[in-house]
Amino acid sequence: MSENSFYGPLDDPAGNAGYGEHPPRVGFFTDTSVCIGCKACEVACKEWNLVPEDGFNLLGMSFDNTGMLGADSWRHVAFVEQSRPLGGQDPGLAGLPTGPSGSQTSADTVASAIELAERGGGELGTAPVDLGVPKFERPGDATGAEVRQDFRWLMSSDVCKHCTHAGCLDVCPTGALFRTEFGTVVVQQDICNGCGYCVSGCPYGVIDRREDDGRAWKCTLCYDRLKDGLEPACAKACPTDSIQFGPLDELRERAARRVEQLHERGVPEARLYGHDPDDGVGGDGAFFLLLDEPEVYGLPPDPVVPTRDAPSMWKYAGMAASVFVGAVVSAFLGRGKR
Repeated sequence: MSENSFYGPLDDPAGNAGYGEHPPRVGFFTDTSVCIGCKACEVACKEWNLVPEDGFNLLGMSFDNTGMLGADSWRHVAFVEQSRPLGGQDPGLAGLPTGPSGSQTSADTVASAIELAERGGGELGTAPVDLGVPKFERPGDATGAEVRQDFRWLMSSDVCKHCTHAGCLDVCPTGALFRTEFGTVVVQQDICNGCGYCVSGCPYGVIDRREDDGRAWKCTLCYDRLKDGLEPACAKACPTDSIQFGPLDELRERAARRVEQLHERGVPEARLYGHDPDDGVGGDGAFFLLLDEPEVYGLPPDPVVPTRDAPSMWKYAGMAASVFVGAVVSAFLGRGKR
């Protein structure tokens, strides 16, 4: 057993899992700077893997209708709207309900607007509304910088990270989760007993149990396609190459060059997330180029595999047990002398 078997860098996860000769480790590099939020990856994932629909629920605060990863959402495209001052212009959002539709602020704003309406709100839904779409020009085209919109979209397709040290795999009591020859992590549903340990063991909150049967489900990185020499369905469907698939070492080199390129083009906030083998999970098999802090995208800033502290926990548990046994033996011998 290597010194870092529970945490830290691991050059060959598949070899560590017992594979002799095996293909190079593969993964995803997601460049969020070119993601357009089309959701083609979500659709392709569901179609190829026969993932059930998870409802179409607009969340009220963005165009995101998925919300988060789960048993029925193996890909999740996040839409993050950010205020980006471009010169003090008024984007026309003051006093409008821009938060969750169920908020009290939204309700108060709508109520006050209805009171001032010509027919007290009676005209709502009875007249045509210009939605301003479809249009082919960009916001602010031919009108000058002074009227450009005062926000930007951050879009990112999230997925299971296929960690080097996977907390879900480490805590699974039945062996339902296993490491493949490609270095990825897959769930075998016919072995899963629905205990849910993997759900709490994932530092990213990715894996989840399906409501109808209780078993755990997550991205397999299209293991069946990999075995036939095909790239995963999501990467195949991505029209902008935001999701890039390939050998992990090559992807890390490509990502480093992309960050340098963005810095040279005046995007200093570009940074990589999940690429570092020295992080709390030994590096991810699916990592990202972000344009803001990880928390903005709903990602943990410093994920740590739960088993990292297992050796020290067992050490202190052993010490406590030894003290307890010593106390019991002392008490027993003391009573015998009486």
